[in-house]
Amino acid sequence: MRIGFLSFRLAGTDGVSLEVAKWAHIYKQLGHQVFFCAGELDPALPGSLVGEMHFTHPAIRRVNAAFFGQPEIGWDLAAEIDRLATQLVNSIHQFVTKNRIDVLIAENVLAIPMNVPLGVALTRFLAASGMPAVGHHHDFYWERERFAHPDAQLLLEEYFAPRMPNLKHVVINYLAQESLRARCGVDGLRVPNIFNFSVSAPGIDPFSADLRPALGIGDDQLMVLQPTRVIRRKGIELALELVRRLRLPSTRRALQGREVLLVITHASGDEGMDYLKELTQLAHQCEVPLIYAPERFAPAAGMGKQGKIYSLWSAYVQADFVTYPSLYEGFGNAFLETIYFRLPLLVNRYPVYISDLRPLGFDVVEIDGVVNAETVEKCVTSIVDPVIRRRMVEKNFEIAREHFSYEAVAPLLESLLHPV
Repeated sequence: MRIGFLSFRLAGTDGVSLEVAKWAHIYKQLGHQVFFCAGELDPALPGSLVGEMHFTHPAIRRVNAAFFGQPEIGWDLAAEIDRLATQLVNSIHQFVTKNRIDVLIAENVLAIPMNVPLGVALTRFLAASGMPAVGHHHDFYWERERFAHPDAQLLLEEYFAPRMPNLKHVVINYLAQESLRARCGVDGLRVPNIFNFSVSAPGIDPFSADLRPALGIGDDQLMVLQPTRVIRRKGIELALELVRRLRLPSTRRALQGREVLLVITHASGDEGMDYLKELTQLAHQCEVPLIYAPERFAPAAGMGKQGKIYSLWSAYVQADFVTYPSLYEGFGNAFLETIYFRLPLLVNRYPVYISDLRPLGFDVVEIDGVVNAETVEKCVTSIVDPVIRRRMVEKNFEIAREHFSYEAVAPLLESLLHPV
């Protein structure tokens, strides 16, 4: 079959883009062909680039700002949404026709209104065409306070997570499965985030061997990795607090005198730059070396205008410990990546971790929104004690391979292509 993936952005290291790449790989292994359509598209992906599908497009920014509480006097917002939606319906039709798509997979487009006209357009297209489709929902609008404007709810209920006979719904965790059923009367298939555990993790290669000095990190320093975007729900202030405590003289002695610093690999900007500024100021106040280096990392290694660009995997290979103190996650890509690279990690008990991951028995350092002395002690042990460290990471790897491998979900993905 010919499968079309459609989203706001299919490029870079955000969770949705990474997960789409995994699904596409599985579908190709199963003998299908895949095509892509988005407002930002990796040049290596076959398909269509449609600027208005991105939530950063000026026209979309203006509509979303007005729709969620900042109306412009004398501007017909409804007419503008309709105009853009009509334009986007045509773009979707062209993509489907050009690539002879059999099944369309919408990645978050029908779940979260980052681009209101695109959600409207896709729902209208599916209703008119009857094309078989899958809504792969990573986040729902009702989970985010910023989408709770009362005047927006009628349209959101009509066009986001719509009930349609030709549309299958997929969620990534048990809580989303329950909320979709309760709010929309829709039964969604749970397909968790995954990782290719059958492929051995890479090591330090000649290209990435100089990553630490390139970032200003010495061989005698401990690299704590925060492999997430810089947005508030990632709880990065908790990572800073952990590193602050790990740098205290008493703790540093337990770490054999090694200095600890924090590296952030992903960019800020999806929700503004204020949070990054706050973290930078906090790091300065706490005397924590914070290396914010998103321009040095990409899904694949290469050369950029300012020198080497390292793969995200290189950061894991060079790291000593990983922080994942998120307040909320749809699932946890970075959690699985850390397990794959056999690294110890700290996890804040966010709701989906409690519902989907913790019951499986992972051995990690857990916190409930607070870093305390016990937290620090457990982190130190997982860093310096090779026996405990190996036992932790091997146990975690085996659990993840059983539940979150490509092989575990391939039958579910194949079933999505069958008639509704």
